[in-house]
Amino acid sequence: MILPLFVHAGGRAPLTCEYRCGNACAHEAPNTSDNEYFGEVARGVLSRRGVFRAGAVMAAAAGGFAALSATTAPPALAARPGHGTHGRPVPGTDFRPVAPNRADALTIPPGYRQNVVIRWGDPVVPGAPEFDVTRQSAAAQARQFGYNNDFVGLIPQGRDRYLMVVNHEYTTEVQMFPAGRYDPANPTREQVEIAWAAHGLSVVQVVRGRDGGLEVVPSRYGRRITLDTEFEVRGPAAGSVHLRTSADPTGRKVRGTQNNCSGGVTPWGTVLSGEENFHQYFANSEQVTDPVARARLKRYGVGKGASTRKWERFDRRWDVAAEPNEPNRFGWVVEIDPNDPASTPVKHTALGRFKHEAATVKITKDGRVVVYSGDDERFDYIYKFVSKGRYKPGTSAHARRHNSALLDEGTLYVAKFTGDSPAGEIDGSGKPPADGEFDGTGQWIPLAAGNRSFVDGFTAEEVCVFTRLAADKAGATKMDRPEDIEPNPVNGRIYAALTNNSDRGAAGKAGADEVNPRNGNKNGHVLEWEEAGGDAAATTFSWRLLLVCGDPSTADTYFGGFPKDQVSPISCPDNLAFDPYGNLWIATDGNALGSNDGLFSVPVDGPERGHVKQFLTVPVGAETCGPVVTGDFVVVAVQHPGEDGTPAAPTSHWPDGGNAMPRPAVVSVWRDCH
Repeated sequence: MILPLFVHAGGRAPLTCEYRCGNACAHEAPNTSDNEYFGEVARGVLSRRGVFRAGAVMAAAAGGFAALSATTAPPALAARPGHGTHGRPVPGTDFRPVAPNRADALTIPPGYRQNVVIRWGDPVVPGAPEFDVTRQSAAAQARQFGYNNDFVGLIPQGRDRYLMVVNHEYTTEVQMFPAGRYDPANPTREQVEIAWAAHGLSVVQVVRGRDGGLEVVPSRYGRRITLDTEFEVRGPAAGSVHLRTSADPTGRKVRGTQNNCSGGVTPWGTVLSGEENFHQYFANSEQVTDPVARARLKRYGVGKGASTRKWERFDRRWDVAAEPNEPNRFGWVVEIDPNDPASTPVKHTALGRFKHEAATVKITKDGRVVVYSGDDERFDYIYKFVSKGRYKPGTSAHARRHNSALLDEGTLYVAKFTGDSPAGEIDGSGKPPADGEFDGTGQWIPLAAGNRSFVDGFTAEEVCVFTRLAADKAGATKMDRPEDIEPNPVNGRIYAALTNNSDRGAAGKAGADEVNPRNGNKNGHVLEWEEAGGDAAATTFSWRLLLVCGDPSTADTYFGGFPKDQVSPISCPDNLAFDPYGNLWIATDGNALGSNDGLFSVPVDGPERGHVKQFLTVPVGAETCGPVVTGDFVVVAVQHPGEDGTPAAPTSHWPDGGNAMPRPAVVSVWRDCH
C-alpha cells in the first residue's frame, strides 16, 4: 500500500527541516564546483569482478572488544554474493514483515515485544529531577536525557549490562514547551539555555530485564554532554588561527558540541560522534566583509541574517559578525570516553570538517585505524581517514588513550567514483545499464597527511578546517547526500546510505551518473564497495549499488537482483547497522512513499541478497535513528514524533499516550519467547 505524499521534499514536515538542518533543501546546495564525473575513464584502475571475488573477505580483527553498535558484531561466514529467488529466510531475517502504515505507534512483527528505554527529560545524572514539561529549567535539562535522540551505541560491561551512549541531534523549541509558552520571535534566556542543555550526548547504564528489554539503572557513569561542555581540540588544526575566538584565543578549547547525528563505537570502547548541520545555528554571515572568509562561510551554508533560534541575542559566539571563526569550531568528529565520566571529550581535526553524518571504524591488515564518514549535503562527498600509527587491542584506560591519539595523525582521503558503463546507458531514469548493475571502480584521493597538504593552494591546516573546498579542488565525486557509512564485520565490504537528492539533474546541477543514477532522486540508494585486496588502507576500490530505493512496482528501483514483487517498499535510507550474521539493517528518514519511517533488514550475500523486509515502523511523523541489532534485541531511537503538530494541536501522543505531548525516545524490541 502506497500512501499519499508528505508535504515537504523528502517526506519531512517543514518544521523538521527548519529546525534540524536550517531548511537546507529549500536553499541552493553549497557545492557549486564543476567537478567532472569519470564514466568509463580509468577503467583499468581495478577489475570490479576481481575485487568482488566469489569468496567472502573477512573483516580485520578488532581485538577482543565486541561493542554492540552499527560497526561491530560477532564474525560469521558470509555466503557467496549472487542473485536468486525467494527462499527460506536467512538467519536474522526470519520475521513477518510489517506493512506500510501511518499509525501513531511503534509497530513491530508478530511474536515480538517492545519497551521504552529512555525518553526526553528522563533522569540521566544521579540526582536529576523527574521531568515536568510545565516546569523545565536549564539546570534540570543538563542532568536529564536530551532532545531528538539519534545515534545509539552500546558498550558491554559484562553479561546483559551495557553503557548506552545516545546523540541528541537538535532541538525543536516550538514543540518543547506547552502551548503559549514559547514565542519563536522572542525566546527567553531560560528557554535558550534549556535548548543548549538539550543538545549533545547522554551516557546511561542499561541492563536487560527479565522480560528481555533494556532498562536504565542508576549508575556513576550517568553523564550529559551539552553545548556548555568543554572540548579539547587535537590534530593538525589545533591552535589554528581559523579556530581562535575572543573566548578562546588559543584555538584549542571549544565549548560544546551540536547537531550530533550518527556516530560509531570504536574497538577500544569510546564513541565517535559526527557534528552535522551546525551551519544553521549562526547568524549574520552577510556582515563578514573579507571575500575569502565569505566564500568559506557560503560553502558551509552558514546563514545570513538572524537565525531561527535567535541564540545570537544571548551569546555573541552565534553571531558571525562578532565571532567570524566560531562556525569553524563545529563540523568535527568528536570522541567521548563513556568509561571515564570525568574525561574531557575531544574534537579530532585530522578527520576533516564538514557535515559529518557518522564516523565508523575499521582496522587495516597492518593494524592501522580507518574512519569512514559522509558529508550529508546534496552533491557532497565521501571521506576516509587512515591513521599513521597502529592500533593497540584492548579497552583499558591505556589502550583507550593510545588509540584515541591515533586519530590525530594520518591521511585524509576523499572518494572519486568511476562507472564502467557507457554514458549513454545512464539516462537518469534509474534503469540499469546493459550489464544489469550500476557498478564500477574508484580511488581515494589524498587531501592531507600530518602537516603535508596534497591540494594546491591549501596548507594541511586549511585542508582540515575547510575540507569541503579542498575536496572540490581535488575533484571528488558529487554524491546524493551521503549519510551513514558502515563496514560489514562479516564480509569486509563497506556500505553507505545515500538518502536522496531531488536536485540531481535539475537545471544547472550535476546530472545522473552511474553511482547516482537517478535524476530527481527522491528515494535514495545504498552503495556497497570493497577496498582493493580487502584492506581498508587501500587507495582503490570496486563498487556497486546494492539498492536503488523506492516503490518496487516502478521501473526505477533495484533490489540487488532480488525479485521486486517480494520486497518491502523502502525510501530515504539514512542510518545503517549489521546484525551478527552480516545482514544489513537500514533506518529511513523521510519516507517519500507516504508511510511512516521504519527499520528494514536486507541480506547482502547469497540467494536472498537484496530481499528487503520491513521490521518495524515508528510513530507518525517520526524518524528512525540509531539502530543497534544484536542476536537478542534491536534498539532504535525515535526522533521527532508528531513532527507536523504543535503543543496546542499535537499529531502524536507517543510514547506516553492519552493527551501527552510527544517525546523523542529510545526503544528496545525483542522476540517474545513466552
